Amino acid sequence: MQDKKIRLSAVSYLNTKPFIYGLFRSEMADEIELSLDIPSVCARKLLNGEVDLALTPVAIIPELPQAWLVSDYCIGSVGTVKTVCIFSEKPLSDIKRILLDFHSRTSVELTRVLCEHYWHVRPEFEPAREGFETQITGDTAALIIGDRTIGLGRRFPYVYDLGEAWTAWTGLPFVYAAWISTKPLDPELVVRFNAALASGLDHLPELIKILPSMPGFDLENYYRENISYQLDEPKWLALNRFMALLAGENGYHLQRQSVAAATL
Repeated sequence: MQDKKIRLSAVSYLNTKPFIYGLFRSEMADEIELSLDIPSVCARKLLNGEVDLALTPVAIIPELPQAWLVSDYCIGSVGTVKTVCIFSEKPLSDIKRILLDFHSRTSVELTRVLCEHYWHVRPEFEPAREGFETQITGDTAALIIGDRTIGLGRRFPYVYDLGEAWTAWTGLPFVYAAWISTKPLDPELVVRFNAALASGLDHLPELIKILPSMPGFDLENYYRENISYQLDEPKWLALNRFMALLAGENGYHLQRQSVAAATL
């Protein structure tokens, strides 16, 4: 056991529940100090040194002095993700303003990239505030992420799935959040941490049984088809491409501390 608990911050959405389930059913449960936060708070805590490791939006990577991707798992998608979408009453070509969800910068930056390079539209982007979901009307659309998107597809005639759009444009998957540290961690810790995450994913049926049911939302299909957890080579390529779009000429510091690397 560690002398000092490992400080973790993780996204509080449904898509992270398998990781949390795995961590707390593992031998590491007594070694971690976990806070569940919205993505932007995960990012802030990592930037401020308040945690050792965070499941954080990847858009903050260019701001870090160094970024180490820890473990072989992430929050990603291969095509449709379902819970990162632009909702509107009109086609995107008729939209003049998009309200940007304040929960995650990755989705905000992805929206900007796709509007410019894929959809070829130039709406006004406006940072949103609490309750902005009620302001979707006329030529005002909104980017909404996470659990709050569930059921919204039945309310709005136009839904633009950002995971689907990115894959259609690039042919690549997408990485929304990854386990990031600002320094390399003990290789033995990385191996055990990765095993705990894998355990959660291996026990999805058990997890689904204890989560509240959501009428009209197939949680098992969401975990198995919409969220893609393996940080494999295609996702690594996609992440590097997205980082290059964000960082431009400034460059960025991105290194991977995978289990394969830890066990060499």
